[in-house]
Amino acid sequence: MLTIADVAKSYGTRELFSEVSLFIARSDRFGLVGPNGAGKSTLFNLILGHESPDEGMIEWERGADFGFLPQESAPVGDETIIGIATGGAKLDLEGDDDEDYDIDWTLEPRARKILAGLGFKDPDMDLPAKSFSGGWIMRAHLARLLVSEPTLLLLDEPTNHLDLEALLWLQDYLTRYPGGLLVISHDRAFLNALCNGILELRGATLHKYTGNYDDYLEQKDARHEQLLSLYKSQQREIAHQQKFVDRFGAKASMATRAKSKEKHIARLKEEAIDSPEEDLRRINFRFPQPARSGLKVVELEHVEQAYGDHVVYEDLNFTSERGEKIVLVGPNGAGKSTLLKILGDVIPIRGGTRELGANVTAGYFAQNRADNLNLEATVLANMMDLRTAENDLTEQQARALLGAFLFRKDDVFKKVSVLSGGEKSRLALARLLINPPNLLLMDEPTTHLDIPSIDALITALKGFTGTLIFISHDVYFIRQLAETVLHVHSGRLTRYAGNYDYYLEKSQATGAREALTAGFTQARPSQGSGGGNSGAGKGQRADDRAAKKEREKQLRDLRSAVSAAEKRVVDLETQQAELTAELEDPATYDDPGKAQHLNRELSAVTDQLTAANTDWETAAEKLLELESEEG
Repeated sequence: MLTIADVAKSYGTRELFSEVSLFIARSDRFGLVGPNGAGKSTLFNLILGHESPDEGMIEWERGADFGFLPQESAPVGDETIIGIATGGAKLDLEGDDDEDYDIDWTLEPRARKILAGLGFKDPDMDLPAKSFSGGWIMRAHLARLLVSEPTLLLLDEPTNHLDLEALLWLQDYLTRYPGGLLVISHDRAFLNALCNGILELRGATLHKYTGNYDDYLEQKDARHEQLLSLYKSQQREIAHQQKFVDRFGAKASMATRAKSKEKHIARLKEEAIDSPEEDLRRINFRFPQPARSGLKVVELEHVEQAYGDHVVYEDLNFTSERGEKIVLVGPNGAGKSTLLKILGDVIPIRGGTRELGANVTAGYFAQNRADNLNLEATVLANMMDLRTAENDLTEQQARALLGAFLFRKDDVFKKVSVLSGGEKSRLALARLLINPPNLLLMDEPTTHLDIPSIDALITALKGFTGTLIFISHDVYFIRQLAETVLHVHSGRLTRYAGNYDYYLEKSQATGAREALTAGFTQARPSQGSGGGNSGAGKGQRADDRAAKKEREKQLRDLRSAVSAAEKRVVDLETQQAELTAELEDPATYDDPGKAQHLNRELSAVTDQLTAANTDWETAAEKLLELESEEG
């Protein structure tokens, strides 16, 4: 289907690929992995024809087509969500005829089913795509690819914008996908479930492994041991031959033999492999153990929480004890992030009490990393801002800690506003270590981290002696850490005193997705049934009609508010992407004043985007709650 032969690619003096060759058949499902900066996205660009190789060739089999999902910012015009999903929203930057936008309605039932699997409610599908946030637009474009079923799917971090429920649906769907798959992902469980081969980019070379991600790790370790053994053997032989030359080279009677040995040594050195040492540029840290807290860590009693008229929790009660590691699970919009914010005292509650136990300090790791960072300040300044009389942090200590999170030399003077998502995640983690809390609250901590960094975080959290409560869509991360599962649904909490697999078993669900969406709530008693006179029945029906009209009006108003808020988010995300692209353009730095101006502008837009996202989330949660009441 796709042949890559002896491809090389460099940027200036930096060599990304050398003699890369690969054949992808229709039945292949490859995961593409490698350290950040290894060239994974560049290889995608070469395959897509967005860039040309310096050497070699890339050739498609006749009749083969592909579908590509970028990591960020898919295009959107005036079409609806269902319009995108049915393929009626082709966007050609050079212009398309109107007929290119015609919707193939024969695909609509299938498209609606796929959109529902990715988390869209049926009324959402007919709304303008512009009214949705960037993450939901990405879901719609993913649905378009699945509906069109290209011969090869190329997916760049497809799980980044998904919650656990949608991720599990996608994972199940792709296991039955009829075409080939090439996916960049940092989700180990996702790669394990889907891949029959792993491609690793490292050191300008593409290494191919058979099996899933766990198989790749085993084969990689075995290959590393073999190469290390060969390397040591070659070095021993070179040293042995050199010892002879050093000892006898000066003797006339041995000169001819010594000269022969020197030629042999030269050949050995030419044929010798490089030392197969592992890349040491990865996060390496452990959480300093916090002060011991009392047995009761945090308690919520009769808590009420709402966003405007949208009630998220009513009479909520919850207690956590020292040393627990709890994961919050449940369907999208159930209130998991809200609960985490309540526990961290990040948002005020409408009623009830939140009480910390004796000697408890809480630390909140936000899903939006920028929430806890000063975007206008440098990386180093964000660390030094946490200096107190108690910790007496020095600049040398801060730089040493930042070095453990891969911020080295001049990296510490970068402005936070220009950092990548992964860099912001690393900085947020580093800040947690300065004043380690004994109640750690983490919302999607693995987002934007590569697999080695996720592994390092797991290791650190396993050794953490405080209390951990977290949300994650990474099943491997959940399985490694969670000792208790708290299911959140319709404002109610159900505790499972065991790990993730125990929860799946005890919830009596037929699969992981059903376990998330099951209500686990008692049925409410029916109202208005049984006896009573006919006049009361007529009055009740009139009241019901009036209430229904009022709910319909509320729905219309909320949908309008959500649409306006999401348009604001989309506009700001577009501005942010354009400013970031300008800052990434080397030509920008020919004029230092221009770069400084763009940095200031980007910081302002990022702040506005944070506020706009909050407005959108508030309106969207209200709408979701009202729609769920409508059934």
